[in-house]
Amino acid sequence: MASEVSYLEIGAQDAGAARVFFEQLFSWNFYPMGNDGEGWFQTPSVKVGLHGNDPEPQFFIFFNVSDLMAAVARVKELGGETEQLGPDEPGFGRFCACRDPQGIRFGLHQPPEG
Repeated sequence: MASEVSYLEIGAQDAGAARVFFEQLFSWNFYPMGNDGEGWFQTPSVKVGLHGNDPEPQFFIFFNVSDLMAAVARVKELGGETEQLGPDEPGFGRFCACRDPQGIRFGLHQPPEG
């Protein structure tokens, strides 16, 4: 299964503080969504989501897949773990957070059709 990075997610303890930092550092445009300073940045090449209240601040990489269910099954087949599938969000698609057999976190993202 070949894939490219689909999007990044920043998990921060304080989404508002992270927003100000990355806006000022990279001049990324920010689009609020949800609560408590959450939303997403548009970089020149990829969207970067931002959420708060994350106990492990981190960048979380999501890989583009054409068939999320098949990719989730393959992760499990190879000894990895998957979390519950995210909802099908209009204009965004579906995603699933995963871990490889050693516990390395990554995500799978199936963009919307069309």
